[in-house]
Amino acid sequence: MSNDKSRDALSDAPIPQRNNAAEVVSSGSPLDAVLWLIAIALFIGSALVNQHLPAYWAPANDIWVRIGVILACIVVALGLLYATHQGKGFVRLLQDARIELRRVTWPTKQETITTSWQVLLVVVVASLVLWCFDYGLGWFIKLIIG
Repeated sequence: MSNDKSRDALSDAPIPQRNNAAEVVSSGSPLDAVLWLIAIALFIGSALVNQHLPAYWAPANDIWVRIGVILACIVVALGLLYATHQGKGFVRLLQDARIELRRVTWPTKQETITTSWQVLLVVVVASLVLWCFDYGLGWFIKLIIG
């Protein structure tokens, strides 16, 4: 395998690179604020659909209609959030995270088991040392107090 950081750890395939390591998302526009408000209203509405919609709309007595309305509200809200500058930045972050995950060299099963046993041993030893210290300190305090 290559030591080049721009290669996949498993398949040694090239990983797409971006020129700018960090991009600053612009502060947005007034339209972004409106889209955020509508999306938040849709999320709140999707939470209230099950309880309140059947009282105002007869077809909503069917559970599948309510599920459809809830899913539609969520999908539209996510679509509106994607249309904002922050939404596009978040999608870019997810794409970059996926690229970074391909660069990770994951430990083998044996390395994971060995490290887990080492951690368990250190926890047990540390707890025994702390218990001894606590017991000794308690004994010393009883000796002083009487």
